[in-house]
Amino acid sequence: MTEVSDDFGRQPPRRRVPGPARPERSARPVGRPRPGPGARPARRPSAPRPAAPKTIRLGSPRPRLRLVGLALTLVLAAFVVRLLQVQAVDASTYAAKAEQNRYVGYTLAAERGGITDRDGVALAASEDAYDITADPTLFTRKQLKIDDGPEQAAALLAPILGQEQETIVRKLRPKDKKLRYVLLANRQTPQVWKQIKDLRSALATKSETDPGTANVLGGVLSVPTTKRVYPNGDLAAGILGWVNADGKGGGGVEQQLNSLLAGKDGKIRYAQSGGRQVPTVGSTETPAVPGSDVELTIDRDIQWAAQQAITDQVKESKADRGYVIVQDTRTGQVLAMANSPGFDPNDLSKASSVNMGNAALQDAYEPGSTAKVMSMAAVLEQGVATPLTHVIVPNRLHRGDRLFKDDIDHETWYLTLNGVLAKSSNIGTILATGQLGKTQAQANQVLYSYLRKFGLGRYSGLDFPGETPGILAKPADWSTSQQFTIPFGQGVSLNAMQAASVYSTIANGGVRVEPTLVRGTKGPDGRFTPAAKPKETRVVSAKTARTLAQMLESVVDDEEGTGTKARIPGYRVAGKTGTANRVDPATGKYKGYTSSFAGFAPADKPRITVYCAIQNATSGSYFGGQICGPVYKQVMEFALKTLQVPPTGAKAAKLPVTYTP
Repeated sequence: MTEVSDDFGRQPPRRRVPGPARPERSARPVGRPRPGPGARPARRPSAPRPAAPKTIRLGSPRPRLRLVGLALTLVLAAFVVRLLQVQAVDASTYAAKAEQNRYVGYTLAAERGGITDRDGVALAASEDAYDITADPTLFTRKQLKIDDGPEQAAALLAPILGQEQETIVRKLRPKDKKLRYVLLANRQTPQVWKQIKDLRSALATKSETDPGTANVLGGVLSVPTTKRVYPNGDLAAGILGWVNADGKGGGGVEQQLNSLLAGKDGKIRYAQSGGRQVPTVGSTETPAVPGSDVELTIDRDIQWAAQQAITDQVKESKADRGYVIVQDTRTGQVLAMANSPGFDPNDLSKASSVNMGNAALQDAYEPGSTAKVMSMAAVLEQGVATPLTHVIVPNRLHRGDRLFKDDIDHETWYLTLNGVLAKSSNIGTILATGQLGKTQAQANQVLYSYLRKFGLGRYSGLDFPGETPGILAKPADWSTSQQFTIPFGQGVSLNAMQAASVYSTIANGGVRVEPTLVRGTKGPDGRFTPAAKPKETRVVSAKTARTLAQMLESVVDDEEGTGTKARIPGYRVAGKTGTANRVDPATGKYKGYTSSFAGFAPADKPRITVYCAIQNATSGSYFGGQICGPVYKQVMEFALKTLQVPPTGAKAAKLPVTYTP
């Protein structure tokens, strides 16, 4: 009988993870019966099985994904809420703060128009410059990590800008803590800005390697602008004037035509960071419109000759001041207007306030004998006398409450009316003008009307800042002495331009042309616009004007005349001397003399008028013919050559000066 295994017909046992080894079975107990036939055989011990590898089970990912998704949702929700707050709820508030902190703006100064002479030679121009500015918020402890940022910056800037340190500190530490812009110095040269920029760069480099060093100039900025310069120094300074610290005309043509020269400023606004423009962020800009250029009637060369001549004579005579005017007799255009002493508009710190105006237009003074030509014009035009009329001139003449005399004592003179003008007789002039009316009052009224037509007591027409109209009282207000002094130029006041215009009127055939200083303007588009035509007024007839020109020749050409020092070889010269008692501006009383000479050339075909006056000469002669005659000659000769005016070649009339009774 075949033995059958216990495992027959059973499923294979499940594999178990081996546990700890079991102890061996002990011997069968005593007394236990052995298995008999048919008894179940005892189980044999099984062989040890090899250990199975350990299995690791992963958790489900879904809970984790849900947690991460929830967290991201909350974060995004927070961002969305904040974004809505910034862009919708508080958008305007934050935008305003951003604008205030990020964007800055400043004015773009318009380039000032230039001023040239009649030939386009620059008399005043503008060159590149910089306004030195600063952002005070960049000098705080929060920015620089130091307490004395403004003081350190001021110590570096003061010697460069030529200012006191305290002044700069006050600007860098303003009371308004939110102030973002202060002007430290305006219109500095490019060299000054380069010094500051180089120093700032050096500090920036050092601060990168040395944490203890602060760039105290990091908040110093610049704004491009222009600076006014006068290439010829003091030449024509009285005409040109100057530009003040605000960039506006402070005198002369610069002030008179400021709105035309200045143009229109623009504006720029840009983003900044750390005091520097952010180039990647757009800016808004309104461009500046340049000013117009102004072309004067002045001839630079003639102006130079006139200024040199009057300066030399004022120094030699140790006078208070002097002026020379050169005018085109046909057009009224002023070719030169020189003052001495003057000033240099490039450096006003050294200029005297007394000399910074245009004395040729601003000084009112009694003209003296140069005014006699107006008296003679009235006499000739009214037909009460001719150049050959006999005039008996005594040594003294009693009129009203005064006793009148000429500049020298003399025996009775027997002069023609031409001789009265040639010898500049006060007494002869009083006698001649006395014939203008049946009564003295009528004569005064007639003379007054001619003085007004010649331009006395009214502005010259230049519309120049500070110009005086002079003083010419109405005849009813003339004192007893004025009735007789006004005919020979005392008791009435004018300026140098008015005096020159009188002689230009005679030279122009009796027609007064208002003087002009501006020839035209050129706008930003380059188009030239001529100045308006000046007003013309007939004062005396052409015949009277020609006769006066011949009489004025006698003053220069005749040996009896007072203006022999004004002779110019080859030219016929018409002129008149003047020596008047001078009113001292400080005391209001007579002190010293006003010396003058006026005339035109060529006498028979006039082209140029020259007038010279010197105030209070204290060294040498004070007579007009002696100190102003040579100035007239020097300036007239130069002007004739410059304008290429040839002599006419005609002979002078040679009117008689005296007669034999």
